[in-house]
Amino acid sequence: MGAFLVVAAVLALGASPTSVQPCVATQLTGSFKVIYGSAGAGNISYRLRLRNRSSRTCFVSGLPGLRLLGKRGRTLPTKVVPAFRPGLTAVRVVLRPGRAAKAEARFSPDVPGVGETATGPCEPTAYRVRVTVPPAGSKLVAPVIPPTPVCEHGGMALSVLSAA
Repeated sequence: MGAFLVVAAVLALGASPTSVQPCVATQLTGSFKVIYGSAGAGNISYRLRLRNRSSRTCFVSGLPGLRLLGKRGRTLPTKVVPAFRPGLTAVRVVLRPGRAAKAEARFSPDVPGVGETATGPCEPTAYRVRVTVPPAGSKLVAPVIPPTPVCEHGGMALSVLSAA
C-alpha cells in the first residue's frame, strides 16, 4: 500500500513515477543534528536531514555515504555500518520542493575504541559531514550540530533514508 501512495502522490503532482529523477546535491540542503534525549549507555544519536530546496521533485533512496570532516575540512576517520533491522530495505523517498528525508546515526562520542586514547577526546571533533546522496552519488557538506568526536575510529550505525 505504501508504494501505491508514493505513486499516487507523484501522479497528483502531474509527473509519472519514471519522470522523477534522483536528487543531486545542488537540489538539497543538509544537517547532521543531535537528537535530544538520545544519549545513553555511552552512545548518542544524530539525525541526518536532507531537504529539497529546488523547485523540482526528486527522490533519494538507500544508505547515504558519510565522511566526517574537521574544523578546517580535513577528513577524519569514518566507518559507517548499516543499522538495518531484519527485513528492512531501502525505499524510494520522493521529495517535493521543501520536503525532507532523514537517516539516523548512533555512535559513541566519548567511549574510546581499541587503539584510541583513554585521556581526552577519542578522535578529533567533527564539525561537518560530507554526504554522498544515494542513488545519484553526488556530494554535499552539512554542519554537525553540535560538533562532536566520533569514537571507535569514526564508527557509527546508520539507518537508510526515510521520509522526514
